[in-house]
Amino acid sequence: MPADFTPLPPRAAIAALQTRGFTLRPTFAWQDVYAEDHAAMFTVAKSAGHDILSEIWNALLMALEDGETFETFARRIKPELVRKGWWGEAIEEDPDTGESVKVRLGSMRRLRTIFDANMNVSYAAGHWSMFEDLRSSRPFLRYVAVQDGLTRPEHQRLHNVVLPVDHEFWNLYAPPNGWNCRCTLQSLSPRDIDRLVAEGEDIKFDPPPISFREWTNKRTGEVRQVPDGIDPGWDYNPGRAGHEATMERLLQRVPPEFPDE
Repeated sequence: MPADFTPLPPRAAIAALQTRGFTLRPTFAWQDVYAEDHAAMFTVAKSAGHDILSEIWNALLMALEDGETFETFARRIKPELVRKGWWGEAIEEDPDTGESVKVRLGSMRRLRTIFDANMNVSYAAGHWSMFEDLRSSRPFLRYVAVQDGLTRPEHQRLHNVVLPVDHEFWNLYAPPNGWNCRCTLQSLSPRDIDRLVAEGEDIKFDPPPISFREWTNKRTGEVRQVPDGIDPGWDYNPGRAGHEATMERLLQRVPPEFPDE
């Protein structure tokens, strides 16, 4: 019997996306849900007033489970969004202000952003689950930036930073660190680190200095200090937040071992 080399579904990443799907929250602007709040809910900007969240979430879940490309995902979901009127430009009422504004609903560019962001944070949660499982044998994380000249300079400077899994640096600088960020984390054992150093990698064992800039959320008025090089809304650890939200959901579904009599 020939061996089956079919890739296994990324179970932890799927579980993280399933967790977000338990709470579908329509929003008008991306600032309405910020940072860690995304780990336990699913939303799409400009979805308020449109019954489209379950369709988009289900299409994303299918794409993740089946390893589909963006093109396949978009080809399947676009007709339903068009049928429901969530496509192109429209005049919508901002529920916060009551003002009528011109907005962009669905488009191929928006679908690409939705697809990439949800896949990236789901995989990050799956990776963090692995980091926790392997912490005793692989206690370090390495920041890896894509080496093709297109990476943000601020992210490129983080390439080869190696710190313990529980280092506070990862509270803010665990990728994805922004829209279209392609950076990842890699778990390492002490032997892995020795090998990288022997191969000539410029490993950085000290966290780089962190500088901040002030950013105001125009929807809520909240003023935050966002680290330089990180897009507003991404100043948290998406992988750990998704992993912890998934663990909390799974624990709540497990019946007590000794129920009250």
